[in-house]
Amino acid sequence: MKLPVIRHLTQFIEDNDEDFVIETIETLENLTEVPSLKDEELDVIGELLSNMYGALEVHKMIKEGTPNKEALNKFMSRVMGSIDT
Repeated sequence: MKLPVIRHLTQFIEDNDEDFVIETIETLENLTEVPSLKDEELDVIGELLSNMYGALEVHKMIKEGTPNKEALNKFMSRVMGSIDT
């Protein structure tokens, strides 16, 4: 996950609508079922999906009243905490 990408996607959601990101996630998840995809291609799709899911989580926190920067920091702390365990 990359914080600048999540920040950019969060701004995209705020400017547009989260439905665009949700539909893109569904499309990418469907693409992972193509049997001829190489591992490297699946890794790229997986990274994109992780960032999109992260942006949706941050957006949810912002909608619940958490300031943008704080929501990003909380999310990344949670991710880093799960990696350390």
